[in-house]
Amino acid sequence: MTLVIRNSTELQEKVAAWKRSGMLVGVVPTMGALHDGHLSLVKTARAQSDRVIVTIFVNPMQFNNTDDLAKYPRHEERDLTLLEAAGVDVLFAPDVTEVYPDGFATTVSVSGVTAPMEGEHRPGHFDGMATVVAKLFGMTQAGSAFFGEKDWQQLQVVKRMVRDLNLPITVVGCPTIREEDGLAMSSRNVRLSAEERALAPELHRILQEVAAKLRAGQAVESALAEARAELAAKGFGAVDYLDFRSGESLAPLEAFAENGRLLVALSLGQVRMIDNIAV
Repeated sequence: MTLVIRNSTELQEKVAAWKRSGMLVGVVPTMGALHDGHLSLVKTARAQSDRVIVTIFVNPMQFNNTDDLAKYPRHEERDLTLLEAAGVDVLFAPDVTEVYPDGFATTVSVSGVTAPMEGEHRPGHFDGMATVVAKLFGMTQAGSAFFGEKDWQQLQVVKRMVRDLNLPITVVGCPTIREEDGLAMSSRNVRLSAEERALAPELHRILQEVAAKLRAGQAVESALAEARAELAAKGFGAVDYLDFRSGESLAPLEAFAENGRLLVALSLGQVRMIDNIAV
């Protein structure tokens, strides 16, 4: 049975007891509305840890759009059922006041990898994300943390923060989990209409086309321009970015490189979609 804990002191006492017994503790930070992508992280955490904590906290600090925060799906009872079936030991689901008590005055800011893409289009997002992740690492005292590669830029930000601050935790990136038709799993997918859901897998197919063109030697700007035109023709909305960048530094690449990554963010109806693939 999965134990639900909302107080960080109670959680730290539990984790300290595990560690005294020589157990390895893993954490999977989430904002809830769990799907098979999250559960794949749990499965990896279970394989690499003796005890697994999943956190559910919809972090107000990383939403620059209050409407998006209000609409973010919340299904804790359903989530708990899934976590129990997956063998999770603890669900840590703190209130906002537990994470950000009165007088909270510290923000974690990572430069460099936060600047492009999401950093340009969601001001303050990564400060909020880095702050809450640092908080969750401290509150859970886990030895390993598991993140999905779907949020590739987020993963690089967390890795950089951990390196720069010498945090005693190992960050593990896990492959993006996709629906059978290629759509990357996301909690926001439930907000797609039937028509939009039918169109959504075209994004992954077009990314694969671009990757093939780059591997074949086509110029980066030419391949990206063709993809933007095809996305528009298919019926996708505004493209925030469609970039070919270094997988680690996120510096733009002007030609094919072994560590290159295609990253995209765009709108489909009222839903903002992100995806990425290795090239």
